[in-house]
Amino acid sequence: MRPNLPTLGGPPKRNPFGPVVAVSVILGAAAGGVWWWKQRMADVPMDVASQTASALDAGTVAQAPVAPPAPTDPVKAAGLERVSIRIEGPLETALVQASDATVGPALAQVVTRTLVWWVRVPGEILRGDTLDVLYQRRPNEEPLVYAVRFVSGKTGQTHRAYRFTPAGEPNARYYLPGGDELELRMEKSPIDSYEQITSLLRDGRGHKGVDFRAPVGTTVRAPFAGVIKRKNWNFGSNGNCIELVETGGKGRRALFLHLAELPRTVQAGMRVNAGQVLAQSGNTGHSFAPHLHYQLMLGENRVLDPFDQHKTFRASLAAAQKGAFDTEVQRLDGLLGTSVAGK
Repeated sequence: MRPNLPTLGGPPKRNPFGPVVAVSVILGAAAGGVWWWKQRMADVPMDVASQTASALDAGTVAQAPVAPPAPTDPVKAAGLERVSIRIEGPLETALVQASDATVGPALAQVVTRTLVWWVRVPGEILRGDTLDVLYQRRPNEEPLVYAVRFVSGKTGQTHRAYRFTPAGEPNARYYLPGGDELELRMEKSPIDSYEQITSLLRDGRGHKGVDFRAPVGTTVRAPFAGVIKRKNWNFGSNGNCIELVETGGKGRRALFLHLAELPRTVQAGMRVNAGQVLAQSGNTGHSFAPHLHYQLMLGENRVLDPFDQHKTFRASLAAAQKGAFDTEVQRLDGLLGTSVAGK
């Protein structure tokens, strides 16, 4: 028999006012919240209020605006450096002060190779001249100059030159704004293909010849008909070399230094014609980089300037290359910015 369990009473009577009070409290709180929000938004500018409301409607939290990134130096972004100077003394000193001692001396030499086509160095570089240069440092090599702008008191002109490699050409060269090469070329030149003339008689270095920077193995030709007088003398300084004496003309002597190994067929007394291949350029003797040293003499002691002895001309870019060149000029001019003369 099941035990008698206590009887549970009926369900308790509910207070009819409880739910009413709870609903009233909730509705009152909601109404108060709406009133508070309207009052707060009335004190906020419309644009901020709209943004805040939109953010809240989207379920997001408004955040403080992010500051834009600092502007990037376009010259550094291009992997280049710029020096901008007013010349008041030696060019090398000014370039060292504008850059630093690790690159300044070499930069002065490279820049001089452009200036010599406009003025004599150093005599015609005057106080107050201004110079702007775009260049790139290279480990264990001289800096690579991309653009030069030179305001000369001697000529009264602003001179500009730009480094550019035409499509299909092995070497970059320096060009004037119109597309002509900066450097003059020689008719009946001893070397047809080269990157740059790195030394002239008028560059202030006291050098007796013209140096053509060219890869080892570049063809070297006789500039006139003559007889080979000797080869490979003073080898420690000259390296492989040839002296050619002109026949049937002015009696000039041409010296070719730092050549690659000479063919056995090249011997003293050998007669050659103008344009005949003599040898290949090299990097022998007292040479710091592959190049050809070309020197002209009259008699034993008189040094001649090859650019006075040869007819000269300026080569120009082909029409098909002009568009690419103009684009590069525009880019480099933008990086050069305002000249120091205009500051």
